[in-house]
Amino acid sequence: MQAQSGQYLTLRLGPEEYAIDIQRVQELRFYEEPTRMVNSPAFIKGVINLRGVIVPIADLRIKLHIENVEYTEFTVVIVLNINGTLVGAVVDSVADVLTLDADAIKPAPQFDSVMDARFIIGLAKQGERTLIVMNIDALMSNAELGMVV
Repeated sequence: MQAQSGQYLTLRLGPEEYAIDIQRVQELRFYEEPTRMVNSPAFIKGVINLRGVIVPIADLRIKLHIENVEYTEFTVVIVLNINGTLVGAVVDSVADVLTLDADAIKPAPQFDSVMDARFIIGLAKQGERTLIVMNIDALMSNAELGMVV
């Protein structure tokens, strides 16, 4: 996926800072224990009823194999609209919204890492911060979540 200029929501997963396209974000919610679903992958925490819509909740920390997953007062669920489907993403915290130019997002080096390269658009430097710009559409697609719609 090509990097695009626009506004990005910054978030924290473990020790790293990430950025996702703000246009995918529907709302932010405090973490509440979802209703567990049988036979779902470990990273699917369950579902919540969001104003009459059943929304699956995926813990990105578990999905991306980040150690020491803790639920604190800063834990947030980002409700995303991915191709018309609502899905919640549990993250450690959210920070701010930044405007990034496409040329500020550099391709990420390809390593044999835990995070699949198709989930990363690139890296962006913001002062002292280095942000990993995520392809949230690929990461939260139905196929990645093991969902049939």
